[in-house]
Amino acid sequence: MEYGSKAADGTNLIFNNETANRIDLSHSGSRYFMFRYCSADDAISGKLRYCLWIESHNVEQALDVPEIRDRVEAVRAFRSKSKKLATKKLAATPFAFSERRFIKGKNVLVVPSVSSERREFLPIMLMPKNTVVSNAAFAIYDAPLWNMALIASRIHLVWIATVCGKLETRYRYSNTLGWNTFPVPTLTTKNKADLTRCAEDILLAREVHFPATIADLYDPEAMPDNLRHAHARNDEVLERIYIGRPFKNDTERLEKLFELYTAMTAQPAGSTGSAGPTAPALAGKAAASASPPTSPTPFSLS
Repeated sequence: MEYGSKAADGTNLIFNNETANRIDLSHSGSRYFMFRYCSADDAISGKLRYCLWIESHNVEQALDVPEIRDRVEAVRAFRSKSKKLATKKLAATPFAFSERRFIKGKNVLVVPSVSSERREFLPIMLMPKNTVVSNAAFAIYDAPLWNMALIASRIHLVWIATVCGKLETRYRYSNTLGWNTFPVPTLTTKNKADLTRCAEDILLAREVHFPATIADLYDPEAMPDNLRHAHARNDEVLERIYIGRPFKNDTERLEKLFELYTAMTAQPAGSTGSAGPTAPALAGKAAASASPPTSPTPFSLS
């Protein structure tokens, strides 16, 4: 799990569906450079946006499209005027996002970095292949679907509410503080299959109410019964993995989590089966990445 990609573009590389259609109609080659874009707000509110994703090896081809060239020029001007030295340097590569963590050809789980405290579950979404996630959200590319079951659970929400900070009263998610430290018992193949089915059931329950948004579906006063039931089933399956039965309350959930966390962090680093507080906690989850974002090769606009 890692932050999404940061544009630092003055809103020139990102645009709505109508603009994407206009660019596509103006030049057939433009669609090669346009990708679905998803911020935290887009995911929750259901907005459909796109972005330009151009790489060093195809920048000349991209600039053959007049509107793309105009937008790249606008990014260069925006970055050149910045008071931040790091941003000014990025004017040398105006065609590219300033921080690039997008992986092509992979489905992606998206977790908003901030979520309303009114929701009973964290709003995790499964987005289609070739979706660029913004830096206002966390992304897990090509993750097994049972990872979604973990994040969508009540026990994970309780952990996040306890160990992560808040923005005003809203939950603030953290990949390193919240996801990597989240203690999960070692999962068997059957456990993972059961949790995968639970995640699929949550997705199917949402689909019944299309085009309702995540904001609509997870309003605690209007949450559909079938979706609430799918989450309850997910909680029951996961909690039985922890203690053989559902937890009685959040206090009991936290007691078990901290018991596991204490055991996990007490193990010597590198010992067999151990996991430190900055590694996936016991279960083989997709870890928070420590690798830096990729940097494109500078290109001069002629």
